[in-house]
Amino acid sequence: MKILKILILLSFCMLIVISYGQKKYNEAPMLAELVKQGKLPPVEQRLPKNPLVIKPFEEIGKYGGTWRRAWLGISDRWGVMKICFECARLVSFSPDGKKIQPNLVARWTISPDSKVYTFYLREGVKWSDGKPFTVDDIIFWFEDIICNKDLTPSFPTVLSARGEPPKFEKINDYTFKITFKYPNSLLLYVMASEGNYPFYAPKHYLMQFHPRYTPMEVLEKMAKDAGFQKWYQLFDFKRNPIQNPELPVLAPWKVISKSPQDPIFVMERNPYYYKVDPAGNQLPYIDKVVHYLVNDAQMAVMKAIAGEIDMQIRHMGDYTLLMENRERGNYRVIRWKGTGGASTAIYLNQNCKDPVKRKLFENVKFRQALSLAINREEINKINYQGLATPMQAAIPKGLPYYDPAWEKAYAQYDPARANKLLDEIGLSKRDADGFRLGPDGKPLQLIIESFYNPADLELIKKYWENVGLRTFVKIIERSLYTTKCQSGDIEIGAFVMDRCANILATPGRILGTTFDGPWAPLYGLWYATGGKSGEEPKGDIKKLYELWDKIIETSSTVERDKLVRQIIALHRKNLWIIGTVGGGVVIGIAKNNFRNVPEDLIWDDTLRSPANAYPEQFFFK
Repeated sequence: MKILKILILLSFCMLIVISYGQKKYNEAPMLAELVKQGKLPPVEQRLPKNPLVIKPFEEIGKYGGTWRRAWLGISDRWGVMKICFECARLVSFSPDGKKIQPNLVARWTISPDSKVYTFYLREGVKWSDGKPFTVDDIIFWFEDIICNKDLTPSFPTVLSARGEPPKFEKINDYTFKITFKYPNSLLLYVMASEGNYPFYAPKHYLMQFHPRYTPMEVLEKMAKDAGFQKWYQLFDFKRNPIQNPELPVLAPWKVISKSPQDPIFVMERNPYYYKVDPAGNQLPYIDKVVHYLVNDAQMAVMKAIAGEIDMQIRHMGDYTLLMENRERGNYRVIRWKGTGGASTAIYLNQNCKDPVKRKLFENVKFRQALSLAINREEINKINYQGLATPMQAAIPKGLPYYDPAWEKAYAQYDPARANKLLDEIGLSKRDADGFRLGPDGKPLQLIIESFYNPADLELIKKYWENVGLRTFVKIIERSLYTTKCQSGDIEIGAFVMDRCANILATPGRILGTTFDGPWAPLYGLWYATGGKSGEEPKGDIKKLYELWDKIIETSSTVERDKLVRQIIALHRKNLWIIGTVGGGVVIGIAKNNFRNVPEDLIWDDTLRSPANAYPEQFFFK
């Protein structure tokens, strides 16, 4: 009898422990009202078994409010993507970029040879329409989107090992395995950083637009009725979270506007978002996010000054103007650490179609001369208010693989030495206006084409003409620039050298496989397609690719670091990318009552910034 009483007492105590161990979650008032009306299940049923806990940067926030921003329309989509949809990746970088951490995936294991990855999803996550998020959504993304030739004509190099695609295998609803034939030590870096590859898609919604699940004749009719010629055009539209408000998402907010061309583009909180704060409050704190459609970046700055923007980093580049108008706009100026190796980088096309210019561009002395002719200190003073660092296009100080010798390589302003190098390589003859003639005796004209940063380009034009090189700057539309880069028709391109926070994640700049930085467009295409397209490189560029192949396969961090240093040495020696200023700060604003915005954060595309600031925990105080 005594034993029985003890057992009953123990059982009662266990019930108390279990009862008190159950987590109580809180939700936004607008969602609580929908629960009362029977339009939503209780918050405990909308969250996964183990919600991802996000620690606020300053304090536990309060619910409510509309976050006002500005954008340039659909061409400016990455601004929207990175404050919202990039918050819901399978794995993500920590805010400082030093480690990869769980997100939608709760944990993972990797085989010693880096061939087999096993992932365990956060059980109970739901899409914004309340449907379960499971491994089926990962398998659908891989088999029906990535492996479908109409939707993905070329299998992505970043997802393969030695050109061989991996195998995705479902273990159960919340466990899947990725197996490679050859080692691939960089898969997690790709999963955390590649914006074009989310690694999942809502199968329950998108399958109705896919020929594997819907008869082709039905699909073609659907496409034509929607104004498209092919089924895959309709599919691409339907899977775009900015263009299609019907698409279920996993992000903190969901688009409710019918068109990205609406004067005010509106997103509303996702009632099934899988993250909470330490107090058990379901995130996000903010109810809505709106984007005002503006014509250019200057208009966005004017709206900030007028107090019509609550928080924004994108397009807020005029530091002096923003500082002068802080009181008027009732905001504080945010200064995040930039990781760009060059705010403006010059990319001389090593595959230039003009044979005379190609020979020049391939000559390292010519590239050295162009670099020495640039007055970086003046660019920094005039265009960056002295906030950047005059340097070569290189990894900035404080980041992994920083090399001081690369930073300083031919980065000093020395027009006399530049002139001497140009004379040495056979460009000593000049025309009546003092401009140099090419090796063929004809006038030499350098043409820089870009959609980006004309203020820097005009200064570069001046510096190059000061050493006798006739230079033209052509500002073109961004999509045209990208198209011309991909076809190898840009002779000299100009854009940033970004994605330096961790080059293991995004090596496109240093490999020449990122087409908006066209220093090796056809070589990059050759490498990206496994030799099926483009032009086969020789010498140091081919060595560059051979080294990267080794990096992918090694599971030794010591060996990997050694190989990366060899790649850096090749860039330092060859100067394939010419920089201006780098590092520095990325400028933004936040209203004084807009809180939980970190004051000191790394900004980099690799980290999907500003997603690494956890926008879901921003709030109005």
